[in-house]
Amino acid sequence: MKLYVKYMVSHRCKMMVKVELKKLGIEYVVVDLGVIEILEDITSTQFEQLKVNLKKSGLELLDDKQSILVESIKNVIIEMIHYSDEQPKVSYSDFISQKLEYDYTYLANVFSEVKGITIQQFIILIKIEKVKELLLYDELSLTEIAYKLHYSSVAHLSNQFKKITGLTPTFYKGIANKRRGNLEDV
Repeated sequence: MKLYVKYMVSHRCKMMVKVELKKLGIEYVVVDLGVIEILEDITSTQFEQLKVNLKKSGLELLDDKQSILVESIKNVIIEMIHYSDEQPKVSYSDFISQKLEYDYTYLANVFSEVKGITIQQFIILIKIEKVKELLLYDELSLTEIAYKLHYSSVAHLSNQFKKITGLTPTFYKGIANKRRGNLEDV
C-alpha cells in the first residue's frame, strides 16, 4: 500500500516520517520524497493518527488523486533538480511523463489546474532556488552553475534569476556574503 505526503521534500522530512511510522507501529518498505510504501493496509485509526502527527510537523497526508498526482510531479522535479547530479538526457516533459507513466499533456493540465502555474514555471522556480543555494555555497562560478543546471548561457540564467527574484545573481551573492559576514561578527 502506498501513502502520499505533501511538503515532504527533504531527507529531514523523510526521517520525521519514519519516526512517526515507528511510533504508530506501522512497518514500511520505503519512505521516499512524497511517498510511503507500507507492508500491509493500515486501520482508519492509524491513518487518521498518522495524518494528525504529520500535520504537527508541517506535512500533510494526501487522499485525493489530483493532489497525489501534483505532489508526485513536484517530487520528480525537485529530485531531478536538487538531488540528481545528472540532468535527464531527454526533455523535462518526457522525463516527467516517463517517470510517472502518464501522458505529459494530462500531467500539465492537472498540475496547472491545481497549482495555478505551469509545470515549466514550477521547474524554473525550483531551478532558481537551486541557483540561490549554489551561490550561497560559493563553490561554483556562475558559468559552472549555468552548465550544471542546463542553462543555454550565463545570460539566460541571469535573466531568469532577475525575473524571479528581482536581483542579479551577483548582487544576491553579495547580499548573502554580507549577511554571513555580519553574523560572523556577532
